[in-house]
Amino acid sequence: MLDVGASIPAFALKASDGRMVSTESLFGQRYVLFFYPKDDTPGCTREACGFRDQQAGFAAAGVAVFGVSADTDASHQKFASKHQLNFPLLADPELSLLKALGVWVQKSMYGKTYMGVARSTVLVGPDGRIEKVWPKVSPDGHAEEILAALGVPAKKAAPAKKAAPAKKAAPARKPKP
Repeated sequence: MLDVGASIPAFALKASDGRMVSTESLFGQRYVLFFYPKDDTPGCTREACGFRDQQAGFAAAGVAVFGVSADTDASHQKFASKHQLNFPLLADPELSLLKALGVWVQKSMYGKTYMGVARSTVLVGPDGRIEKVWPKVSPDGHAEEILAALGVPAKKAAPAKKAAPAKKAAPARKPKP
């Protein structure tokens, strides 16, 4: 992962909304790139939906949000549509940006090693330099964490629905003698 102050590596990636997004097209504005392992998996869905739900705060701060993974554009389009994501997902199946930023790493699960995306985020300034790095991210509450760093209050999460009260079990009957 690059350090604060480093220039973001040049990239041009296809977005889920059909346009090409590049360092050149983003120059002059602040933006967040959050890197996640795989479309439509539980943690990645919670993280993406967190950004979706906090989009008004990012817009108020003038900060664009982009999710990035090694998935294809078609996968991104399906994921974005299914979860009504209101920001673009950038497809990097060739791993150009993922490797350049050092977020394509060796991982292990259940004793097997494999290469994958390290869940992480960078905030890029209008000059194309990294302003802040979140190297190890938890999907839950991450969008709020970034908004806090930007000094923007997060939208409160909708209250969880209360479960219906449990029915009391009928008293046990004693067997007749």
